[in-house]
Amino acid sequence: MRQERVYVTAGSAFALSDSRGDMVVDPHAPVGLWSFDTRFLSHWVLRVDGERLNALSRDDMTYFETRFFLVPGAASHYVDADVSLIRHRSIDDAFHERITVLNHSVEPAEFTVRLEIGSDFADTAEIRQPRERPVEVVADPARDQLRLRYARGRFARETTVTSTAPVDVDEGGMTFRIRVEPEGEWVTDLHAVAIIRGAGGRDLRADLERHRHHVRRGMRDELRQWLDRAPTLAAERGALEAAYARCLVDLASLRYLPLVNFGAVPVGGLPWAMTLYGRDAIITCLQTLAFTPELTPATLRMLAAMQGGRLDDEHDEEPGKIVGELRYGEAAAFGEKPTALYYGAADTTPLFVVLLDEYERWSGDADLVRELRHPARMALDWIDEYGDLTGDGYLRYLTRNTRDGTVNQGWKNSPDAVAYADGRLAGFPRGTCELQGYAYDAKRRGARLAREFWGDPAYADRLEREAEELKRRFNRDFWLPEREYYALALEPDGTPVDALTSNIGHLLWSGIVDDDRAEAVAAHLVGPQLFSGWGVRTFAAGQRRYNPVGSHLGAVWPSDNALIVAGLRHYGRDVEAARIAAGMFEMAYLLGGSIPEMIAGYGRDLTKYPVQLPAAGRPQAWSSGGLLMLLGALLGLRPSGDNLLVNPALPPHFGRVELLDVPGRWGQADAYGRDRAASGLARRPRVR
Repeated sequence: MRQERVYVTAGSAFALSDSRGDMVVDPHAPVGLWSFDTRFLSHWVLRVDGERLNALSRDDMTYFETRFFLVPGAASHYVDADVSLIRHRSIDDAFHERITVLNHSVEPAEFTVRLEIGSDFADTAEIRQPRERPVEVVADPARDQLRLRYARGRFARETTVTSTAPVDVDEGGMTFRIRVEPEGEWVTDLHAVAIIRGAGGRDLRADLERHRHHVRRGMRDELRQWLDRAPTLAAERGALEAAYARCLVDLASLRYLPLVNFGAVPVGGLPWAMTLYGRDAIITCLQTLAFTPELTPATLRMLAAMQGGRLDDEHDEEPGKIVGELRYGEAAAFGEKPTALYYGAADTTPLFVVLLDEYERWSGDADLVRELRHPARMALDWIDEYGDLTGDGYLRYLTRNTRDGTVNQGWKNSPDAVAYADGRLAGFPRGTCELQGYAYDAKRRGARLAREFWGDPAYADRLEREAEELKRRFNRDFWLPEREYYALALEPDGTPVDALTSNIGHLLWSGIVDDDRAEAVAAHLVGPQLFSGWGVRTFAAGQRRYNPVGSHLGAVWPSDNALIVAGLRHYGRDVEAARIAAGMFEMAYLLGGSIPEMIAGYGRDLTKYPVQLPAAGRPQAWSSGGLLMLLGALLGLRPSGDNLLVNPALPPHFGRVELLDVPGRWGQADAYGRDRAASGLARRPRVR
């Protein structure tokens, strides 16, 4: 079994420890205190009289605060222990830990409390094998302070640890020699501050504190306001309400303010993706427009500001392309990895246009559509000018960076994710089916924006013609008539890659599927090869590369399934949508807590319980957002002008559901549904 990990997080900063609060380097997990892709504490171990501590219990108060209840020594010491400790840990613009030592005996007691402290200043990209760095350590007993510093040219990172109690400071940590009265306690507060200096040598600490001003105003108050702004869910099943609340809290925890500040945007998720990923951020925003729409304007503005403007092979940058990943660590700063601004994603660019249009439909924010006219048009131009690599009108990808560029640039970015049913890998440049759906949708939506907001009907007409032509050719070239599903991809010569995958569900979401083929596609999505009982597998069972624990070759992703369910409802396949959504919600109920990035693709009849995967992050923004999207899809929430349309189709035994105060251009509206809504028992939305 994998060791339990405990985290606290605030924006892009997080601390990951074991169950007793200690941090020790682990090549399989980013244990330590991290901020902006650098580890500022790699060793943080507490001892009492030379003994490590053991956990009695833990109180996870919220995502930025937790408490560990501990006793020193082995398990045999637990009974009638004379001493116990509480580590109260929190994170905001700094890392805080209050250590309380409790003497439970009737006699005074003396203890030596030792905190071992160290940092390797590792980069996120090198967890498995952090390289040796010349770390300068300065013990400052006069200030009860320990400073650890690493510099490489103008790139500098520093950790400063201070104590509120008198302490002996040395280069390996801090030692407290204390006396605690009978039934008394001793307390110290420790503060670790991460200091960042950028390539220009400037101390960015003030920037960080300014960007985290919302944290200092009171994270508890801000979280309460975040939850208050979201719709209220009332459901017959308490587990649904609990899962909904958990998703909202997780989304709150996964917001951060980048150094280029347009407002809070969603990071990908713990532990590997605590930064901006264009794809994850866009899809998270699409998933949450009915719940937390405030994420979207900042995300659109930031992605527009970082839009590609030149040809750069190292970073896979092209004019009009939307960024795939943003990193601040040493490897990015010195070009050892192309991730300072990396554009190796073929789907972010059309999805940017999709999000801009969808946001306006929900919010009525025409000003933002006009503000981002140029970035949106550049994105639409990119689809044809740089995305059509073979001249056949299909969106394809081929990395420019032959050294360490991303091989697969769709959301299934594992190197072996695009393969035939017999296991052969497809050739390059690859044109996966869902990319064509995204391009089709972007052109249709771009046409609406051009006609209604940009005053360019001729451009709108052109985009509509191109979209219809793309749909016609796609349904001719990608459809496998003998198998009645769409090919995963096309080879450069037009040969279909015949694997059966979850990508076909994205086609329903985009609207590129011909109406008379939707039933066959839906049947595959809930058929035994793709549907595990918990959700749709990424890669169908029975094919050569199928692997139930492979991220993109058989695992089940909530984010993937959310788009699939929304697509099924778009085509009126309500029974299939309800079946998949029911499996996803049951998975959430059984696992409890945050929704994982993915689960294994084992059949539900085999495991009886959703199997988590060690590589899966938790929480993840687009997993939490995915559960919200599933709920919105089941209720049939859809903006139509200044009205919110509600068309519920809930799974059997789902019970009654009320979603109150759904925000939008209509103000606030209520939506109701129950598992027999098709019989006319759903109430009409109430708009205020």
